Amino acid sequence: MPLSQSLLEERIKAQALAIGFHQVGIADVLATETDQAVQRLQSWIALGYNADMAWMDNPKRQNVRELLPSAQSVIAVALNYYTPHRRSDQPGIGKISRYAWGRDYHRVLTKKLKALNLWLEQQVPDLQSRYYVDTGPIQDKAWAERAGLGWVGKNGNLISRDYGSWLFLGEIVTNIPLNGDRPHSQHCGTCTRCLEACPTQAIVAPFVVDSNKCIAYHTIENRAETLPTAIANNLQGWVAGCDICQDVCPWNERFAQPTDVADFHPYEGNLNPELTALANITEADWQQQFTASALRRIKPAMLRRNAQANLQ
Repeated sequence: MPLSQSLLEERIKAQALAIGFHQVGIADVLATETDQAVQRLQSWIALGYNADMAWMDNPKRQNVRELLPSAQSVIAVALNYYTPHRRSDQPGIGKISRYAWGRDYHRVLTKKLKALNLWLEQQVPDLQSRYYVDTGPIQDKAWAERAGLGWVGKNGNLISRDYGSWLFLGEIVTNIPLNGDRPHSQHCGTCTRCLEACPTQAIVAPFVVDSNKCIAYHTIENRAETLPTAIANNLQGWVAGCDICQDVCPWNERFAQPTDVADFHPYEGNLNPELTALANITEADWQQQFTASALRRIKPAMLRRNAQANLQ
């Protein structure tokens, strides 16, 4: 006998938590709230705030049914990656964003999402689904907000009452009709710490980040031989990403809690790398140091460029 809708929803959530996800929620694909996210994305792209990330303009990102025509629900999951290690502020030491300290999050989450999807196949024989970990044209933060995991903050990150913004997101788009959870309300209030702390004023308005001014964008995505002067002069040691707007967030200061996922603890050399070493890193050194790391997106020439800009 097929499971009732409410019972299936309960079991999906219980199974996701049993697999190791820290949060799980469900969103109804037909809900009109997602239209607002689409409008915000369209306006953001129209202003050119996606910089060279042309893939952000993929039409599928604006309509989940272009990913799965039979889609009725999105199961959104989150995994806490915070560890209490501290970066050095000493001159000559590089800074790497916390998300990239340990094992590549794509590998960790994909393994768990695959397990959840396989379990779903056993419960729903006619299941149709697609799952993503920052690997497809889907608005992961918008769906996580719609599924009640948290809200998109003024710095553009999803913020949870339980974990702050130190969360990796994933989702399963499925043809299963589910009621879904209540969308999360916004709790940034009048706080502007992230806007004030950004050294390049990349958060041009609350909830609006201009990638053209963002240190994280330029150190990870920008493939140019040299960084723009306004970025190079304000790196403050960052060579891979930037956590400034998250470090100053009151929700992170109060509610961040250490992850129980050992894979996310820092690999040797990722916490406080020497800038001179990164400024001269070879292909062989890069291969060895960043095996199974999300930092493999930053090629050796880019790491050298980022480190050298900090040393000038």
